[in-house]
Amino acid sequence: MTARLLPGGPVADAVLADVETRVAAFTAAHGRRPGLGTILVGDDSASAGYIRMKMAKAEELGFASPHLHLPQDATQEDVLGAVRSFNSDDAVDAVLIQHPTPPQIDFDAALLALDPDKDVDGLHPVNMGRLALGMPGPVPCTPAGIEALLAHHDVPVSGRNVVILGRGTTLGRPLALLLSQKRPTANAAVTVVHTGVPDWPEYTRRADVVIAAVGVPGILRPEHLSPGVTVVGGGVRYEGKRLLPDVDESCAEVAGAITPRIGGVGPTTIALLFRNAVELAEARAA
Repeated sequence: MTARLLPGGPVADAVLADVETRVAAFTAAHGRRPGLGTILVGDDSASAGYIRMKMAKAEELGFASPHLHLPQDATQEDVLGAVRSFNSDDAVDAVLIQHPTPPQIDFDAALLALDPDKDVDGLHPVNMGRLALGMPGPVPCTPAGIEALLAHHDVPVSGRNVVILGRGTTLGRPLALLLSQKRPTANAAVTVVHTGVPDWPEYTRRADVVIAAVGVPGILRPEHLSPGVTVVGGGVRYEGKRLLPDVDESCAEVAGAITPRIGGVGPTTIALLFRNAVELAEARAA
């Protein structure tokens, strides 16, 4: 069996086309562009590259993109000051604090200081609580992107057995909450397993959809799957510049549909960040 590929590019293109339209409408209605502020602490080259890419895409979509770059030896108070400055700036509707930060910085404390209504990543505890309760608010970008990807490629989820391998706070946990909500593109029977469950393959073999979200290269292999299953690779680790996904490439021999090694969940994550940004701007204006 050769699995059908589920690329993220077409999903991201559709989301970003909608975002661009909404940004233009917001600008026309309010006489200013929606603002996506970014904070970078230190000189990590990968983080700096991500920020440059996000700022360029923000400008392309019509956002204002104010940026604060703090030095490698910045203090916690420096970072909190940057967060407070964006919190109080009415021209900034959404804020991204780039992770990781240097070791002297408490990222969680910086996140807690952020106005939850400007939290573009959807990771503030208030927004995680909103997600758990089904209340409006920004949703973590990778989980939201996975739901959008499955819906775009017409993968049935409602009423199906979805197994998430991984319980991390940025992907596994919020994705479980998201896909169990009562919505046509969710409404699944969701099981969360992890490396602390010795017999986790017994669960993945019974699944209609398996989502790997552990960050352990190659952990999901063909013998852990049933023929025809849909497989989404959400977890990755980097070895230098080399991307090492959770899903072994040989899983494509068993799966009915699978995300590609490169260009799967990544593009949808970026697209959903910008959708969060315009939705935050719209909510603040309302």
